[in-house]
Amino acid sequence: MPELLVRLSSPVGSSSSVERSGPSTFPPISTTGSSRTLIGYSGPGTGFDPDGADVRVVIQEQSVDIARGVDGGGALGAGDQGLMFGYASNETDELMPLPILLSHRLVARQAAVREAGTIEGLRPDAKSQITTVWNDRGPKQVESVLLSTQHHSMWNDRQGDLRDLVVEHVIAPALGDWWNDDVTVLFNPTGRFETGGPEGDTGLTGRKIIVDTYGGWARHGGGAFSGKDGSKVDRSASYMARYVAKNVVAAGLADECELRLSYAIGVTDPTAVSIDCQGSERVDEIAIENAVMEVFDLTPGGIITQLDLARPIFEPTAYHGHFGRTPDESGPGTFTWERTDCIDDLRSAAGA
Repeated sequence: MPELLVRLSSPVGSSSSVERSGPSTFPPISTTGSSRTLIGYSGPGTGFDPDGADVRVVIQEQSVDIARGVDGGGALGAGDQGLMFGYASNETDELMPLPILLSHRLVARQAAVREAGTIEGLRPDAKSQITTVWNDRGPKQVESVLLSTQHHSMWNDRQGDLRDLVVEHVIAPALGDWWNDDVTVLFNPTGRFETGGPEGDTGLTGRKIIVDTYGGWARHGGGAFSGKDGSKVDRSASYMARYVAKNVVAAGLADECELRLSYAIGVTDPTAVSIDCQGSERVDEIAIENAVMEVFDLTPGGIITQLDLARPIFEPTAYHGHFGRTPDESGPGTFTWERTDCIDDLRSAAGA
């Protein structure tokens, strides 16, 4: 498989999609609608028609000043400068913050119910939000659920009926033990959601950076993930930071861990590596930092190798978040950054 250094964004409107900006070479570009169809935009009335859309490809070669530091031979340099964060917490089995985990479960359940036809007339555009009550031991209860879901016009004057069906088939099953009749449900708060998707609101791929990560519970360096290959540390180093933080927590070195990495364009080694366990560490934070640098290769090339990122594995990250997923859930080698296979090495290196 030929290697390609690429950074692409796609503005999408009701009847058009434009692929824009910066690969290092010019292979043939496919304009098929497979990802859009997979998400659910499969034809007129769904919010976007991939077969009838005007898809324009507007691509230019990456600046040679950038390319010389990234692919000029030798060790792979970082494709850009910036800060990247990774986070994990033992408050859930997935080692994710509860609110964003439940939010992703809600929209994943909405998609499953829509695809199964359990509720007639559901459409693909949906968004969710969870409010939780906390105490000093973690999440105590879910206080409110906000779920907006696009629908067929048949539901325009029957929002109460649709709400009842969504609570029964989407919200309660998605929340599981966190659901009870005292949870406040905010459903389609404007009173209707017939027009959705790119037809209702033009967007740019990869710009929902908080819902893609930890729901605001951890910091974010600001760089989007989508449309970027592994040399772009916005994506690959964020995946690596999640991988490291998750292994630190899974190893029992801390209940909570945020890893910060920073890189300079064209430079191989990170310019900073730091750990913040919010006082939950069971061994000294410096020992954890040293163990991380001993166990993990944090160079761009090392990240790509360890997480096996030089493969076409990113399509499933277009929906339901990049983190908190299951390794190999969308096929072998997907979501490798969710593995917890370095626990013993970390414990040994940290002296735990």
